[in-house]
Amino acid sequence: MQNFLDPAILFFVLGITAGALKSNLEIPPQISRFLSLYLLMALGLKGGFALAKSGLTGEVAISLACALLLAVVVPLAGYHLLRRFLNGYDAAAVAATYGSVSAVTFITAVQYLDNHGIAFGGHMAAAMALMESPAIVLAVVLANLQRKRDAAVGGQTLQSSMPMKRLLHESLTDGTPLLLMGAMVIGMLTGDTGKAIMQPFTGDLFKGMLAFFLLDMGLLAARNVGGLKGKSAWLLAYALISPMVHASAALLLGMLFGMSSGNTILLMVLAGSASYIAVPAVVRQAIPEANASLYFGMSLGLTFPFNILVGIPLYAYLAQRFL
Repeated sequence: MQNFLDPAILFFVLGITAGALKSNLEIPPQISRFLSLYLLMALGLKGGFALAKSGLTGEVAISLACALLLAVVVPLAGYHLLRRFLNGYDAAAVAATYGSVSAVTFITAVQYLDNHGIAFGGHMAAAMALMESPAIVLAVVLANLQRKRDAAVGGQTLQSSMPMKRLLHESLTDGTPLLLMGAMVIGMLTGDTGKAIMQPFTGDLFKGMLAFFLLDMGLLAARNVGGLKGKSAWLLAYALISPMVHASAALLLGMLFGMSSGNTILLMVLAGSASYIAVPAVVRQAIPEANASLYFGMSLGLTFPFNILVGIPLYAYLAQRFL
């Protein structure tokens, strides 16, 4: 219940309510983009300052290795399950969406841990950046295999919609991980001096900016849930159940490798989140055969609100209970 008394979460609920009521309340796209860039930059700096203080430890390596493992296993497992209900292209696109991560969900979880005094490592921001791209690459490979099968059946020549070289370039130079990692490096280089200088930027403004951005996310979530009308109940169940399954896998890894509760919570949040920015932007070009309203509606209309309102406190409770 305490999570619902957080101003940022209440602004998210306000956004959902306004969207459901079809209010004309809206955040201009340029403002929304600025807020997104601000939050990523502030998060990267915070992570860099923390890493400058703690240094590179064994848990850093373990956390990053677990993140990379989840980034590969989750989309592959998701694809094989989704093929029971969807064609190869939609299955690949949805698997990529749920195999990648949501930066806003992660940022909200970081604020939650700060509010509750739960310690975590700054390197978890690097884990987020590391988990963003593998699912996209795997999805395009799976889609290309589907195209080969379709071409073989139809006796046609295969034409890939996006060359792998271009895909890798776009995935690795995408603005989200680039800004995040760049800010983290700057934070590591400047350390305590940089932290003192940037405190008004990374500390005092952060909570208000997050609340403003979550208001916009609530509006978007409410307005995109309509795209799921008429879809299979199995897909709707997947959008709500798979985050908990993926988070449980992250919890098992945290228990197995003796990770701290704070780092495990963030790994659970990353594993349980679904991308609604980076993946749709790339997949829309790389897999044009997939239904964009399906993977976008599932991630933004159902999974994102679930994680913000229920998932984050649930993952925190489970991690603290079992660790």
